[in-house]
Amino acid sequence: MRAHPAPRWSLIAGLLLAGCASPPPPEPVVTSYAEPEPDVTITAQPKDQAELECLAKTVYFEARGESEQGQRAVAAVVLNRVKSPEFPDTICEVAHQGGTDGKDCQFSWWCDGLSDEPKDVNAWIKAATIAREMIQGAPDPTNGALYFHTKNVAPVWRTQLRRLATIGAHIYYR
Repeated sequence: MRAHPAPRWSLIAGLLLAGCASPPPPEPVVTSYAEPEPDVTITAQPKDQAELECLAKTVYFEARGESEQGQRAVAAVVLNRVKSPEFPDTICEVAHQGGTDGKDCQFSWWCDGLSDEPKDVNAWIKAATIAREMIQGAPDPTNGALYFHTKNVAPVWRTQLRRLATIGAHIYYR
């Protein structure tokens, strides 16, 4: 469907004020409507753009099936790690920490061998929105967690840490 050119309202208004034109005819009735494609672009400065995308991908791949609070909790862990001297200093370094063999990576999406391109547009928009809000200072629902795992696994490291919260399918620790 071709888009109709936008009326030049400033030109029309100027001509009306100058007494040079009559009012424009009423807008035509639209008989069909196509839903616009959602904008999934994350807008920020280049470095910030990369950081935002890394956080959004971590939220998307680690928690897209979780509630909003569960997704915020995963984002909070990444941001808490950035603040901690025990972890790398940037969101992307935290998200990409570890190898690519699936054994020593910190976040499974980074080294699972699958595509790192989001496929579910709505889930990607939600993850990107949550990532942006968390970077801008939204509250941390985990109370400072640095680690998490799903309820259906029992990693040995969990016994050495303090359990802080259970949110959705994840348990959070420090």
